[in-house]
Amino acid sequence: MTHQSVPALTISPETDATIVADLMSPPIGMFTADLTVAETVARLRDLSNEGVITYCYVVDGDGRLEGLVVMRDMLLAAPQATLGEIMLPEPYALAETKKLEKALKAALARHYPVYPVVNDAGVLTGLVRGEELFAEQAIEISAQAGKMVGVEKEERLTTPLSRSLKLRHPWLQLNLVTAFVAAAVVGVFEETLSQLVILAVFLPVMAGQSGNTGCQALAVTLRGMTLGELKPDLVSRLVLKEGALGFFNGLFVGATAGLGMVVYAGMQGEAQPWAMGLVVMVAMVVSCIASGLAGALIPLTLKRFGADPATASGIFLTTASDVASMGVFLSLATLLLL
Repeated sequence: MTHQSVPALTISPETDATIVADLMSPPIGMFTADLTVAETVARLRDLSNEGVITYCYVVDGDGRLEGLVVMRDMLLAAPQATLGEIMLPEPYALAETKKLEKALKAALARHYPVYPVVNDAGVLTGLVRGEELFAEQAIEISAQAGKMVGVEKEERLTTPLSRSLKLRHPWLQLNLVTAFVAAAVVGVFEETLSQLVILAVFLPVMAGQSGNTGCQALAVTLRGMTLGELKPDLVSRLVLKEGALGFFNGLFVGATAGLGMVVYAGMQGEAQPWAMGLVVMVAMVVSCIASGLAGALIPLTLKRFGADPATASGIFLTTASDVASMGVFLSLATLLLL
């Protein structure tokens, strides 16, 4: 029998508003290592009415977790064998104070039906079933879309109006401040817009395409963080990939948008339709690259400073995309068309 299927005991006490202890149920199926298989089976019959027993947990006299016995191993063992002889030593256990986010990542990597929970002294204090962790993970993932625009995960359909207002309104004020930043960029190029009014028609196009590019990068980054797939060694690869995707998407979309500008400018009798089309294409490429990089870097930056990566990421991303797209577009127009 090998012991490779259950990793070594890992306890990393942490504190957070939502921790493993909030989900655990009382432990059941605890036995000492000197009990024989026959004695354990007899006791299991009495315990079967208390709940579903998936594993037998071997503890010492003080309740510290020493090992775990899989029912299959006990079924195949000799009746006189002791639990200490057939147990898997030092099984993986979740600390009571472990952050739920990290517990979810541990569950995703291991897929155990039940996880023992221990305190700082290694004493078995409870159990957490795998489906409970995955249910919490589903809630976390479903909350991402709302959190990106300032809707907290605790808000539900039945949340009172006053509570919803309190949760949402501060983020709208922040969004207003960031919108002023984007508006200021446009204000800097007021003279350019007054001479080339046609550019105003394409400002929403630039902002919309670059914004969507950033949102795609943001969604992939947040999903990787939530599922525990984004390891430190993959961060640089992710950033480079999103920058490359921004380049190619911007190039293809920019070619279409640039052709649209040529046609529209020609219909309006503008003197430099092809130059305007070139400005649109180049600006689209640059702004999509910037937005893709922002979509990956914003949640990474928030996490590095200890903030929730999903919280209002969309607000910051929208500002970055608008500033990049409109700033680059109007700058190129000023340099090449005036």
